[in-house]
Amino acid sequence: MTDLEQILEKNNVKPTAMRLLVLQFLIGKKVAVSLTNIEAYFDNSDRTTLYRTLKTFVESDIAHQIDDGTGIAKYAMCEENCRCEMDTDLHLHFHCNNCNETVCLTEHKIPHINLPDGFNAENVNLVVKGICDKCSGQ
Repeated sequence: MTDLEQILEKNNVKPTAMRLLVLQFLIGKKVAVSLTNIEAYFDNSDRTTLYRTLKTFVESDIAHQIDDGTGIAKYAMCEENCRCEMDTDLHLHFHCNNCNETVCLTEHKIPHINLPDGFNAENVNLVVKGICDKCSGQ
């Protein structure tokens, strides 16, 4: 069994050929990618199959979906042992206004936010926008 198959099976996801290919693609990316990016890479693949693969990965905590404010959902791999829990696993994202790349800053965790009584958080997303280190030349 390959490492990719082990990742899927550890998260109770059946390893199909397309899931293995998409997983390998995501692991190789240092930036978050959109469904359109993935579709362009797998030019002979069905968009619906790719979308369902990403949805399965998000539901199984293999990858997470990022709303970076561009109106296009992006996807990135979760850290090992991530369960996408609000109190322990959420991290900052950075969107570069110059190159349009969005990166996970996993070492910068989002702190717990105490909400008023009666308010129940279902998702937290923190995106900082600016110029990335590559574009600023640093």
